[in-house]
Amino acid sequence: MNALLKHITLEPESPAQATVLWFHGLGADGNDFVPLIPQLGLTKTIPIRFIFPHAPVIPVSINGGYPMPAWFDITSLAPLNIDELGLAAAIRATHDLIQAEIDKGISPDHIILAGFSQGGAVALSAALAYPDTLAGVIALSTFIPSTQLTNTLPKRFPIFMAHGMIDDVVPMSLGEHTFQQLKAQGFDISWKIYAMAHEVCKNEIADISLWLQEHLTLSQTL
Repeated sequence: MNALLKHITLEPESPAQATVLWFHGLGADGNDFVPLIPQLGLTKTIPIRFIFPHAPVIPVSINGGYPMPAWFDITSLAPLNIDELGLAAAIRATHDLIQAEIDKGISPDHIILAGFSQGGAVALSAALAYPDTLAGVIALSTFIPSTQLTNTLPKRFPIFMAHGMIDDVVPMSLGEHTFQQLKAQGFDISWKIYAMAHEVCKNEIADISLWLQEHLTLSQTL
């Protein structure tokens, strides 16, 4: 992942004053969450550019070595066993995308990282490892390995975390463990659970919208 990741970009009607980088889950691609953006109804926020990167295609051990879009390899979730070198490469690629937005005039405190499942692990880990403080993270049905938490730089940013109570792909216990560790480190973190599986539901979309409107409001530009 040396070159800038291929991605889909949704530009606002007026010049962007903030950016949300949104990372898809295992086996999907950048198109996965594009249809969600109109559902957010972000009428009270500053103009936001949404960027949806595509993960590279790699063999994934937990799926029998079958090649698919993935941010890093996973051997198992219980116990958690991932390719941390692959995650580190995804973090570097994310930081490159952040720098590209900074070069376009978007300050780090107006950049949010969002992600679902494996993409959420990338979003959280990349924000924790970034040398500046970002606007926040949206982490959906996800987890991060403890090693990423121990490498946290001394900064704090708001986090929205959510999980399905009947998630049969990423157990809610993994998400809750990550939430508890981040909370213990003093992060401003919102933890939501929903009666859903490994997916995104209507109530969750509404809560994401409220969180974004709180953290990227028009008042920030005054």
